[in-house]
Order: sequence, then structure tokens, then C-alpha cells
Amino acid sequence: MGKVTGFLEIDRQVHKYQPASDRIRHFREFTLPMSDKEVEKQAARCMDCGIPFCHGPTGCPIHNQIPDWNDLVYNGDWDNAIRNLHSTNNFPEFTGRICPAPCEEACTLNLEDIPVAIKTVEQAIADKAYETGHIRPYPPEKKTGKRVAVIGSGPAGMSAAQQLGRAGHDVHVYERESRPGGLMRYGIPDFKIEKHYIDRRIEQMQGEGVTFHCGVNVGVDKPVAELLAEHDAVLYCGGSETPRAAGIPGDDLGGVHDAMPYLVQQNRRVGGEPIQSVAWPSHPILAGGQHVVVVGGGDTASDCVGTAFRQGAVRVTQLDIRPQPPEKEDKLSVWPYWATKMRTSSSQAEGAEREFQVATLEFIGEDGQLTGVKCCEVDEKRKPIAGSEFVIRADLAFIAIGFAGPAARGPVSELAGQMKIAIDSRRSKNVEANDRDYRTSVEKLYAAGDVRRGQSLVVWAIREGRQAARAIDEALMGSSVLPR
Repeated sequence: MGKVTGFLEIDRQVHKYQPASDRIRHFREFTLPMSDKEVEKQAARCMDCGIPFCHGPTGCPIHNQIPDWNDLVYNGDWDNAIRNLHSTNNFPEFTGRICPAPCEEACTLNLEDIPVAIKTVEQAIADKAYETGHIRPYPPEKKTGKRVAVIGSGPAGMSAAQQLGRAGHDVHVYERESRPGGLMRYGIPDFKIEKHYIDRRIEQMQGEGVTFHCGVNVGVDKPVAELLAEHDAVLYCGGSETPRAAGIPGDDLGGVHDAMPYLVQQNRRVGGEPIQSVAWPSHPILAGGQHVVVVGGGDTASDCVGTAFRQGAVRVTQLDIRPQPPEKEDKLSVWPYWATKMRTSSSQAEGAEREFQVATLEFIGEDGQLTGVKCCEVDEKRKPIAGSEFVIRADLAFIAIGFAGPAARGPVSELAGQMKIAIDSRRSKNVEANDRDYRTSVEKLYAAGDVRRGQSLVVWAIREGRQAARAIDEALMGSSVLPR
């Protein structure tokens, strides 16, 4: 906890943003830094609430000890704050930037809509730790002689690799793209998280003995069977990246794209890489001077909106089949769970036109090129309302309605018939493994992150990577000192 009466004396304050008119001119992060004293005051608002729901089952998935490090920051002990934060989270600078902060939804002060600014404090702790040299390699004191391969270098793969390396194992991470980071590097725009934050963590992990093999597409270039023969254990952290099929007539027109090729291209441009990706090959897609329609209401759709504005789109319209949420939720009926309420992302606030309870009926075109999107209004059961059809002008359309499982080519295709697949409530096809030992149906092969649980949050991927690392360490050594 912070100051006992802090929540009564200090108003909530979070990072402010550059004005939309300024930030759409670049692809850098646009949050304005707060001073140490300002952050310490925000940490002081953490009250003695008795039961800290913020890191309970409805709050932080990795169970960050939020009241503890808030108290440390409030008292100016930033060094111990990062030590405490690292005890549960390998990469707080990632979650401090791109996590939606279920911890704040579960905060007791959120009953009054003024939760502690947990996400802001978390980011500040991590950033200050880098400034003061507290984040550096921590190689193991001794090696175990065991070899572990990790397929995929997203947040699940990175957290597992770091934990396994610190346990003394010889860890090799295989990434099909040219740089590590997975969709956190190539799928999330730089205006949300600049990629040098990933690079410096990779450098730390390399200093701890983790080896990265980029440009290796496991299951295509290098068989999984070969990895299994060369290592004592293999962990599959390939993510969930097969786009959910929309089945909208006209989706083969020029100008209609899945969201990921578009986002990946722009991230590669910003990173100074050729735009062609191993996983998302496509001809160049640019929104400058275009009328853009984005189908979908989630984070990926919002990222398309912000990217289109930065490329100079004339107009961006976002279509969401769900009803418009209420401006304010009934706290007593939902708290401390995540509430369904009207939320406006920073990208949407840059000028997007949002349409709710709208279904996309057809992509319309001339001479094979998109010219418009035919839509209709729907009722609460998503059934079309007769006579409500309308057409939106569109030169570009992006489909961002989620993901349905791991890549079709790779370990899943190589091990077809051996590796069991589970179908979840969203009809996603995920690799079957429980969340206790993370073992798949293939001997020595484990799975964690979105490839196992389905499309989810970075913070859940970090949790699964850490837990899988402990399970593997325990299986190899008979016991483990790694935290779960």
C-alpha cells in the first residue's frame, strides 16, 4: 500500500498524450513522461484495502504484487520496486505500455471510477530501472547440461526462455522472421510500443546465455522432429495468428486485406526492414489519400485505424457488429471483473468514425478494385434489420475480427495426427495442453501462450511462458526453484 489517506488527498493522474494533430505525423510513442515525484504521488493513492483485488483472480494474470511496489515507489525506493516487479514479471516495460490493465478494473478505488494509476506506475518503474542500470544480464551461477528449444520469440517464448536460461539450461530460441519479438514486434505499432524496448531485453537475454536463431521457420525449414532429437525439451510458443475467416462476398477484391499483412508491413518499414514477411507476404499496402473501412472492434482493428491516419488516410470508418456499450457500467453488478463499457482508444480518438450494430454484407468493386462496403444495421441478436442497408465509400478495407489458431504451416502441419488440437468456445483450434505441466500429446513437446490458450493478452502470454518454464525445469531436474 501507499499512503493510508493518499486516495483522499491526491487526484488520479495518468500519462497525457501529444495532441492527435501532432502524433498522427509520426510513428513514435506519444505519451508524455511524468516526473518521479508525480509518479510517487500516484503510488501513494494505493489504499489499505484489505483484499487487493488488483492482483487477484480478476485482476493481474501474473499476480504482480501491486500494493507492495506502490508502497516502495511512494517511499522513493525505486531499486526494490523493480526487484519486486521482476519477481513476477520479466518485462514490465511491455505490460506497462500495451496491457489493458485489468488490475485497474479490479482496483477497489475503481468503484468510484478513480483506480490507482497502476499501469503508469509500472511503466515508470521499468523505465527508471533502465536509466539507473538496474536491468542487466543475470547469468546462472551454474549450468545444468540440459538443452531446451523454444519455438517462437513473442512474449510467451521470451519469458520462458529467460526463466529457463536463469535456471541454468542451454536455451535456443527459433524465430522465423529476421528479428525476435513475434507479433509484439511485427503486429503492434511503434506508436504503442517502440521496438528498442524489445531489443534491449533480447540483449539482456543473450548476456544470460540465451541463443536466438532468426530466419528459421520450424516445421518448414527445420523439422520439429529434429529439434526434439537435439534437445531435452521443446516449448512451442507460436502464437495465434490464423485470421478468423469473415466469409464476406467480395473479399477477393483488390483493396481488401486481412489486418496483419498491413500492420506487419508498416512495422517493418519503421524498423528499416524490407516489407516482405515470412508469415504475412503481400504487395505494398498504403492508406495515403484513401477512404478506409476497418471491420472489427478490437485492438487489432484500432491499430489499423491509427496506422491509416499516420499514413495519411482521408477518412477512416470502423464497423463493429456489437451494440454500442453504455458510457458507464453498473459497478456493483460487474466489479471487480472487466466491465463492458464505452472505451475510446487513442487511435479512435484521432478521428475515426465508429459505427455500432452494423454488419458487413459485401465488398463492392469495379474492375476488380474495391469501391465501397455494403452494410446493414442489426438487432441485439445480430440479425439484419430489413431496409437498413447502406454503402460506405472505401478504397481500402481491413478485416480485423480476431484469430482462430496457430499458423497452418509449421509444427501443426508437420505433427498432424500426433499433436492433439482442442477447439475452444470461440471455435479456435489450439494446441492441446493443460495449464499445469503444459505437455502436449507429443513426447518432450510443450506448448504455452496463445498457441495453447487462444488469442489473448501479452500479460497472459508472459504468465504462460513463466509457468511452462517451471514445468519444464521440474520435468528435467525433478524439482524447480523457478516461481510459478
